[in-house]
Amino acid sequence: MLRRRRCRGTTSKERRVSDTTEPTILARREGAAGTLLMNRPKTLNALDLEMIRGFQAAIDAWKGDAAVRLVVLEGAGGKAFCAGGDVRRIRQLAIDGDSAAIEAFFAEEYAVNRGIATFGKPWVSLIDGVCMGGGIGVSVHGKPIVVSESALLAMPETAIALFPDVGTSYILPRLPGAVGTWLALTGARLRGADAVHAGLATHYVPKAKLPALREALLGGDAAVVERFAEAAPAPGFAPHRAAIDRCFGRDSIPAILATLEAEDTDWAREQVAILRRMSPTSLCVSLELIRRGAGASLDECLEMELALTRSVVNRHPDFREGVRSVLVDKDGKPSWSPARVEAVDPAAIRALFAG
Repeated sequence: MLRRRRCRGTTSKERRVSDTTEPTILARREGAAGTLLMNRPKTLNALDLEMIRGFQAAIDAWKGDAAVRLVVLEGAGGKAFCAGGDVRRIRQLAIDGDSAAIEAFFAEEYAVNRGIATFGKPWVSLIDGVCMGGGIGVSVHGKPIVVSESALLAMPETAIALFPDVGTSYILPRLPGAVGTWLALTGARLRGADAVHAGLATHYVPKAKLPALREALLGGDAAVVERFAEAAPAPGFAPHRAAIDRCFGRDSIPAILATLEAEDTDWAREQVAILRRMSPTSLCVSLELIRRGAGASLDECLEMELALTRSVVNRHPDFREGVRSVLVDKDGKPSWSPARVEAVDPAAIRALFAG
């Protein structure tokens, strides 16, 4: 439910509110801005259905409101912007066989992603802390995207046997070279400056300047971001940039692994080890999704992702196993089916896309 309150900044006390005493998303009118605070700090602001519906209500209310000139989006708690979707809940729904609830969650989440992309006004995300999966979905489709030195961005879906979703099958193949494929397959984590150089953020603003930037944005002019932004330091992946393109530009997972092995460097060996830990099926699905997304519109990518959830989440055992291993039992010992990339049947991957 949207609230109208007296125009003022969000206090530190409000940013530390309990997940049980406040709505999971706080929507306010402050000056010429609509402000959104994702408010589940105990779960690192992971998206639940209430939050998603709060996003949609704000989009619907503010899109045609001339008094709202921009939106400012933040995460509560000081540790995370948004750690992603509530995949533990999705896993339980899959176990319960509640495919309708799974479909509703993803359909409503993707509608929000589409709504941000078509909002028609600046959608300013102030990313300070962890931003993964669904957190990227509620930020990357609008601009400006501001990151601090404390920001940490990633798409870690292959570790839980999902795939790059929330419209990132459109975004990732449009990043420089093969950077998007590298991020999608390995779940590589990018610090704030890295995210700017990779193309997942537009501006680098030191953490100490964020409160003043937020206050300035309440005047309704997104161009003030330029006054606070600084040149992003060189990215940590810069020494490996050419190798990323050489290796992750290949057209199959076995070819990527073979090219990495031929590199014979510590970095390449680390990438091989990472890929070998991921769900083989998820790696193949994700690569195919990125390749298809390169020639598709955002709407087509969102529809393709929604269709994939029906087969990958509901029917394939790896999703439940991946979430169990990473987030439920946290043993780091998933039992994938099949266990190795070399055993993945390309026909099975095509079948997942067929629905």
